[in-house]
Amino acid sequence: MAQADYSIANQGFPATRADINSHLEAIATNNSGTSAPSTQYAGQFWLDTTSSNWVLYIHDGADDIQFATIDTSANTVNFTDSALDVVTDTTPQLGGDLDLNSNDITGTGDINITGDVTATNLSGTLPVSNLSGLTNFKNIIINGDMSIAQRGTSATGLGNGDTGYYTCDRWKFIESGAPTFEFTQTQETDVPTGQGFATSLKMDCTTAQGSLAASDALYITQIIESQNLQYIKKGTANAESLTCSFWVKSNKTGTYIVGLQEFQNTRYIANSYTINSANTWEKKTITFAGDTTGTLTNDNSASLYLQFYLSAGTDFTSGTLATAWESTVNANRAVGQVNLADSTSNEWFITGVQLEAGTTASDFEFLPYDMNLLRCQRYYNFIVGGSSNLEVAIGGYYNSTQIFGNIYFPYMRVAPSADFVSGTNYYKILRNNANDNFDSLTISTSFNTRIGVFNNTEVSGTAGTAGFIRTANSASYIAVDAEL
Repeated sequence: MAQADYSIANQGFPATRADINSHLEAIATNNSGTSAPSTQYAGQFWLDTTSSNWVLYIHDGADDIQFATIDTSANTVNFTDSALDVVTDTTPQLGGDLDLNSNDITGTGDINITGDVTATNLSGTLPVSNLSGLTNFKNIIINGDMSIAQRGTSATGLGNGDTGYYTCDRWKFIESGAPTFEFTQTQETDVPTGQGFATSLKMDCTTAQGSLAASDALYITQIIESQNLQYIKKGTANAESLTCSFWVKSNKTGTYIVGLQEFQNTRYIANSYTINSANTWEKKTITFAGDTTGTLTNDNSASLYLQFYLSAGTDFTSGTLATAWESTVNANRAVGQVNLADSTSNEWFITGVQLEAGTTASDFEFLPYDMNLLRCQRYYNFIVGGSSNLEVAIGGYYNSTQIFGNIYFPYMRVAPSADFVSGTNYYKILRNNANDNFDSLTISTSFNTRIGVFNNTEVSGTAGTAGFIRTANSASYIAVDAEL
């Protein structure tokens, strides 16, 4: 028996684009006009003679509503908002572009797209391979929410001669010249409302200096590894712009400067932001153009400094602000900067610092606490401290006057140096049912994941005896430092 022909052509339906057009034109005598019909064309095509587009109407119980418009010249079908609400296909397939403008797609099914998706705000967990504007670890800055503070939550008397890391991890206090001002730096719980932040970094002026010397300056900075910046394509025609966004608050309104200093090629760019309202959290966004000059080494060395100026003398303010990349000129670095050190009433808070490739600031990228801590521990690792009788290492007597032990930690940027505190009987070795107290420990060997520690002046025991090296005072601590 011959097989029946169930093809579209055999059923009387148009089979080609030309046939479809001819078929629609054949019914245009009664189904056409310059204004939309009311209740007589549901389920039919109707020719809009003004635009020459075909329109399909459906009936909603009262009137016909437009479902879809067919543009025969552009070969496109455009659905209305109400039409999208009735689509029930759980896996719609898109062969071309989907432009929703301000409209939404809702549902529980899948959307399968082989091309790129470009978006400025995507939330949730998305199992995708190529989303422009959505990447893991898009924030170049580490600990931008100021949640990690391994060294402590407060440091007082920061002034002349003080440069270093004191509270929130990865944020360095830097001053130049010989200023007489002093600041207290703290980790705070004062944060912008409803933004998801729990902590901020605060600078509080405790000794004022109304008139700065020419070489005086103060800024808070984060230093970025060179190998973490390869994707910004510095030194090429495709160099990426960088956008910095952050939340800031101060009682002192006015102009503040944010700069990017690139040390490997002695390059600098800066921009200003304004604190408009006193004692009010404000979000600021600054975009720096890509730098097409110079290249970065692909290693773990210091490369880019993100700098938040708080005070600057004329050595840094007497020129023209470097709003485009240039060879570093100190006079162009902080032009217009207010002096936060001119009153002991002055304070400055910051949180939510994000630096990302591109010209648009996205929502702050919150990381789990453990991941944020691990990233900070690449540079500084507080191993033990704050209490007595805490385990430091398993060790033993090499001879009667020397003890050795090993301390292990996650992989650090380089073989670290010691940040150990010393004091009378701050440590002990518990061995052979006895304690041997001593004041300090010293690094004997250092590797990216391990240090060897020893004491060879304050202990006495039997060679070959094993023991537990412990803290013996609540003020004692052991940390290792691989900061840039």
